[in-house]
Amino acid sequence: MLERIRIFSGNSNIELAKKICSNLGVPLGKANVTTFSDGETRVEINENVRGMDVFIIQSTCTPVNITLMELLIMIDAMKRASADRITAVIPYYGYARQDRKVFPRAPITAKLVADLITTAGANRVLSMDLHAGQIQGFFNIPVDNLFATPILLEYIRTSCEDNIVIVSPDTGGVERARAFGSRLGASLAIIDKRREGPNEAQVMNIIGHVKDKKVVILDDMIDTAGTVVQAAKALKEEGALGVMVCCTHPVLSRPAIERIENSEIKEVIVTDTIPLHEDAINCSHIHVLSVAGLLSEAVRRIYYNDSVSSLFI
Repeated sequence: MLERIRIFSGNSNIELAKKICSNLGVPLGKANVTTFSDGETRVEINENVRGMDVFIIQSTCTPVNITLMELLIMIDAMKRASADRITAVIPYYGYARQDRKVFPRAPITAKLVADLITTAGANRVLSMDLHAGQIQGFFNIPVDNLFATPILLEYIRTSCEDNIVIVSPDTGGVERARAFGSRLGASLAIIDKRREGPNEAQVMNIIGHVKDKKVVILDDMIDTAGTVVQAAKALKEEGALGVMVCCTHPVLSRPAIERIENSEIKEVIVTDTIPLHEDAINCSHIHVLSVAGLLSEAVRRIYYNDSVSSLFI
């Protein structure tokens, strides 16, 4: 039934691509994505894609510039090989945090990346939990932004019975936390913080009641873990019974694992939009859920030109 579909992957998240292919019952496309001796990205597509519906799965995660170039060059290769439609499946969209001018003469790099992907030849983009919703408007092609909420919700329901409060680590995530909490019948709290600089945050105040509650901090990503660790400490000081963290994208830069292991956080729930590095794999606090089922269903619906809107929950 999926005879015209071809799924390829760069080097950023091959395991996720294999899971998606397994769910759809199609093989992973044959492609060599390597580098020349001077570091230039080299792409060779080893099967026919003429007239095919091509999906390229590539998270633009660490090393961000390399994985981004792999994606762009693979899109260009597919376009020049006469693929009928090219969908860039970007589970984690790098540079998403640079989505507006926060100081004079600052770039809006999320928009630049959108332009690069479009210019390379992508006809559609499929992503998950974009850091800012307005990034969809940076593209002049269709963008489907899925949410990991159903996967995270299912895990929370099975691991926490009641007496839960959902905490947003900043004001920007309040809408996400409120929607998440409403499905659990949980109350909402907000961390009021002041950011001292890039990757630095200082917790200032907690808005809401967390005393004698099981707390779930909800965020779209964890980078250095500074925000969630400080938030967990403040929540425990306010009388929270335990602190769990849920996030979609485990960026987990090098200080993150040590901070998590030495923090008040009981468990960190993440998804496989980004593969974990070795330190994170060995961390007993981290539990990984797969988004392969959600992404494979979205790919199937896009291929058949069916509605994807029911997945935006």
